[in-house]
Amino acid sequence: MIQFQNVSFAYEPDRPVLQNLSFRIAPGESVGLIGANGAGKSTLMKLLLGLRQGEGRILVDGTELNKASLSEIRRKLGYVLQNSDNQMFMPTVYEDMMFAPLNYGLSREEAERRVDAVLERLGLEDLKHRHNHKLSGGEKRMAAIATILAMEPEAVLMDEPSSALDPYNRRIVINTIRSLPQTKLIASHDLDMILDTCDRVLLMSKGQLVADGPTEEILSDRALLEANRMELPFCLAGRTK
Repeated sequence: MIQFQNVSFAYEPDRPVLQNLSFRIAPGESVGLIGANGAGKSTLMKLLLGLRQGEGRILVDGTELNKASLSEIRRKLGYVLQNSDNQMFMPTVYEDMMFAPLNYGLSREEAERRVDAVLERLGLEDLKHRHNHKLSGGEKRMAAIATILAMEPEAVLMDEPSSALDPYNRRIVINTIRSLPQTKLIASHDLDMILDTCDRVLLMSKGQLVADGPTEEILSDRALLEANRMELPFCLAGRTK
């Protein structure tokens, strides 16, 4: 589904942010992207979305990302921003959810069908006509996820989906992520959430991929995490390796 082949990027000459990244994410995989601040996680996401252009090759569903294929690839990728206020820009949840399907050329009837199906699936019917500025943080995060799902993407990218949520809303978001059938790439410092939602982890440090493997194997490796300025997830803190 997603493939990076020897991808590098620098904002300034001789100051690389990503260095020779290569990995593959298969259809339906749920992959956590972890690393300390400055590791390159956000830049990786920007390259995948075509917001930045680096060296090497990025492929989505077998199609190489370039100017000619950018529109096609973006239809396949749904991106949930860390700050929902930067994503929810229409007055109501309904209008936000309708925006992308209508701009993709769907009829209003088909767009409304998608919106209603997603809201019912997530149990968010009561949010449909709510004003975005009146939503709680957890409601807004769920509405942002619903907005992306109304696009029916093949893969969902998420940047810190559990940040600034209380425990109740954090659990709702985690359960929602686990229920999604799409390919998922989730960047987060919340390693307990990654442990709950991802089967595999990519660990980045200083723009390089330093580990790639099963989630529990990597997140229970105290020495590996501490060497890369991270700590064990809270639920595994009693273990050592």
